[in-house]
Amino acid sequence: MAAKIAYADVEVGTELPARSFPVTRATLVRYAGASGDFNPIHWNERFAREVGLPDVIAHGMFTMAEAARVVTDWVGDPGALVEYGVRFTKPVVVPDDDKGATIEVAGKVAAKLDDEERTVRVDLVVTSAGRKVLGMSRAVVRLA
Repeated sequence: MAAKIAYADVEVGTELPARSFPVTRATLVRYAGASGDFNPIHWNERFAREVGLPDVIAHGMFTMAEAARVVTDWVGDPGALVEYGVRFTKPVVVPDDDKGATIEVAGKVAAKLDDEERTVRVDLVVTSAGRKVLGMSRAVVRLA
């Protein structure tokens, strides 16, 4: 699969389609099974509160992966992702109700890095409940 977005068609400031990702306790249990990360802060409310958290929180790597989906869906090829990094700034708190939490992700092209390699840097803004949950969220992607 190749990137569907052409380097020549992208400018600094190009916005990626914003996305919202729902997160429930059931989502966290499924992710724990897939990842092998069964830390009780991700499923046990009593334990999470005992260690000073406001409630159960989403896995950091889950949050990071959901944010990356905005980039890979935009470019049309997960293999086009060359580099990706974030700083975890706040947890995604997931209440035990029907709504759970929502991760909101917006992104834009911040720089055209290499004309020959056709790479761009995408900066992401990732929030939940109105708070920034990932900082310095940046991806480098190779375009068509």
